[in-house]
Amino acid sequence: MKILCQLLSVFLIALIFIAAGVPHTAPATAADVLDSLPADTLPVASPDSIDAPIHYKAKDSIVMQIPKKRILLYGSGDTKYKETNITAERISFDQEDGMVQATKVTDTAGKTIGRPVMTDNGQSFESDTMSFNISSRKAKIYNTRSVYGEGYITSQQSKRLADNTIFGFKNTFTTCDLDTPHFQFRARKIKVIPDKLVISGPANLEIEGIPTPLFIPFAIFPITQGQRSGILPPQYVVNQQKGIGLENGGYYIGLGDNFDLTMRGDVYSYGSWSLTASPTYRKRYKYNGGLNLSFANTRFGDPAVKTEFSTSKDFRVTWNHSMDSKARPGVNFGAAVNFGTSSYNKYNVYDYNTRVNNNIGSSITFSKTWQGKPYNLTMGLNHSQNLSTRDVSISFPDATFTVNTIYPFQPKEMVGTPKWYEKIGVSYNTILRNQANFKDSLFGKQAMFDAMQTGMQHNIPISFSIPVFKTFTLSPGINYTEYWYTKKFVRKWNPNKPNPGLGADSLGAIDTTYVPGFYSARDISASVSLSTAMYGMYTFSKNSKIKAIRHVMRPTLSMSYRPDLSSQYYHELQYNNAGDKQMVSDFDGAIIGVPSAGAFGGINFGLDNNLEMKVFSRKDTTGHHEKKVKLLDGFGINGSYNLVADSFKLSTFSLYARTNLFDKLNISASGNLDPYQVDARGRRLDKYVWQQGKISLGRLTNASISMSTSFQSKDKKSVAKEQKIDSLQNMPTGDAAFAAQQRQLAQVRNNPGEYVDFDIPWRLDLSYSLSYTNTIIPDSGGVVKRITQYVSFNGDFSITPKWKIGLNSGFDFTNMQIAYTNMYISRDLHDFNLSINLIPFGTYRQFSFTISAKAGLLRDLRLNRTKQFFDQ
Repeated sequence: MKILCQLLSVFLIALIFIAAGVPHTAPATAADVLDSLPADTLPVASPDSIDAPIHYKAKDSIVMQIPKKRILLYGSGDTKYKETNITAERISFDQEDGMVQATKVTDTAGKTIGRPVMTDNGQSFESDTMSFNISSRKAKIYNTRSVYGEGYITSQQSKRLADNTIFGFKNTFTTCDLDTPHFQFRARKIKVIPDKLVISGPANLEIEGIPTPLFIPFAIFPITQGQRSGILPPQYVVNQQKGIGLENGGYYIGLGDNFDLTMRGDVYSYGSWSLTASPTYRKRYKYNGGLNLSFANTRFGDPAVKTEFSTSKDFRVTWNHSMDSKARPGVNFGAAVNFGTSSYNKYNVYDYNTRVNNNIGSSITFSKTWQGKPYNLTMGLNHSQNLSTRDVSISFPDATFTVNTIYPFQPKEMVGTPKWYEKIGVSYNTILRNQANFKDSLFGKQAMFDAMQTGMQHNIPISFSIPVFKTFTLSPGINYTEYWYTKKFVRKWNPNKPNPGLGADSLGAIDTTYVPGFYSARDISASVSLSTAMYGMYTFSKNSKIKAIRHVMRPTLSMSYRPDLSSQYYHELQYNNAGDKQMVSDFDGAIIGVPSAGAFGGINFGLDNNLEMKVFSRKDTTGHHEKKVKLLDGFGINGSYNLVADSFKLSTFSLYARTNLFDKLNISASGNLDPYQVDARGRRLDKYVWQQGKISLGRLTNASISMSTSFQSKDKKSVAKEQKIDSLQNMPTGDAAFAAQQRQLAQVRNNPGEYVDFDIPWRLDLSYSLSYTNTIIPDSGGVVKRITQYVSFNGDFSITPKWKIGLNSGFDFTNMQIAYTNMYISRDLHDFNLSINLIPFGTYRQFSFTISAKAGLLRDLRLNRTKQFFDQ
């Protein structure tokens, strides 16, 4: 009987809710029974019914006031209606008018708990009190704080309409995430269009709660994600050469997912201007690219004084294109183009690294690999340009066709041990080049085409290798090379020709003429080489921290013969009035190379070594764990001896060494030793150096050594930063985001103080280079010895967790002067960065003071004062 009464009570409660027209889902038993009942079959719905169920729950209790048609939720109440979710400490729902009221409470300790939070379509609102009408979907919110991307908006009162548009009264806007923000814009009225804009009327900037004299008549803050067209505000600068100016102002035009266009311009008070158009394009999974077209007009001096006034009109074109490797397997097309006038960087670029770089180049390539076949084809256009000498080199078409090594005597199915002839491999390689070298002023003129050279080179190597004596490898081979030319150089000494290089009145120079036609030359050589590896180990005592040192030697010995097949194209040329001569080729300077002079039949030898040791690890308390430490990654010597030469049979010795000590110090060194003596004029004599009684392998003709190392304190966020850097490096080269990244990197190089890492307390990078040359000048017979040394260092350290000082500099020991130096001071202001950058001396001096917002939303909120000085 008791169970029957309980079931009857549940049934009556359900009937009451059906009559009231309040569908619901709650953890209560009544809700479960209600869900099992059939839908209302009345033809006319109740006028106060809703079109979707309301899901609700509470941590403390749920009170249903049936006569008043009201539900009260106590303790972490949570309601959900369609896409709207409201949580608060206390929530009441009045079914009569469809109003949901949510409020906070104060606990016994006086602490506010359970502030109402409404989430709707991805938007979140936190407030003190909230009213929401289910029927009209309008809301009235008091003392709310909402988040839009990087921005935070607080309002004393706000109204939310059915389309999610919000009107606020007495508002603040900031990107500071603190409860008491460092700065904020205070406006009386604002309007929020979701996923688009935040629009405010007159607003005043407050810093640390103190109003400033800065008022703006209105403000528009974009809160959308993705592509949007808009104005790019300029930056104010002061330039000694061009005057007061506005830089990098312009407009961005978004033209869909596949194309966009950025227009930027500079204008200065002295009349100089520049314009840059940067379109980018992309097609997902196929290709992407970007183009930059820059034009600049720079004015110098006073137009009223014609002798002191001049102009420079310059241009620069860059283009990057890359193709997705999955778009067409086996086919790839890419481009990296950079060319322009020689003075563009001098007058229009202020990044030091770019201005001092005198060499630029371009490359457009197409490659194809035949799947399942050994064929490869590469075609391209290459361009190189020296901005200092104004020399230009263009190579087009430039093609290479390769047939990978094939084994013609090898059966399709290998059975047993292969025969020696089955290892014979044949390959083929051909190169086609068409190149012109000229001054940039001759571009497109007849002189450029007259300087054009065309040539082809064919190469067919035949080789195989077999093991002998178990530990040795024998590798015989034959190589055939053929050269095709379309021009021959005829050079003769003219004693009556003026030579300005030797003096204003000096006579005697070389006349050069070009003879067009078809010429061929060839080279063939046969060789056999023997190689092996030998190991040696020295073991230390048991008490030593060093367990052993291992030495690996890899000697190679080969014999080769090359007959003289091109003697007709070599002759002796007099090059000075003293009658000195040297052997030259009719094809010297040809773009496909020239056959070697004379015959060669001799021995080539080489010896490569590496050295490493085993030590007991300090981290292992048992003393059984070992680790390898590399002492020398590689060091060795190479040379040759020509048995058929009539003189100078022994070649120069080439030496090299490289290592990375303790994974910290990178060292590399190389040099060349000439084993022959020289006379007083520096000319080589066919006598070895050791024949003078000296214990020496030869005279050092050139050598170089470089060392670099880096130290820094630990960074707790290093893993996350490395992942971010890797993701940036993997970005497509033509994407609009990549173009923006490149502009940002240029800004970093120009103003490093704005982009320091405060997570690393200190950092120091050091590098040192030394080079030595001992050069003979044939014209004068003199010997010039030159030593160059350069050390560079850059680093920074934090005075406090928020203050950092940095320096990038170097010293040139050859000229005994300090190299390009950039000093900076940075201050982390939480929401802003303050930096002072100084280039104190040199051709390009600069001083800048910058305060910029960190948030990307306020990237244009930037105060910059820059002064640049230029010395001719």
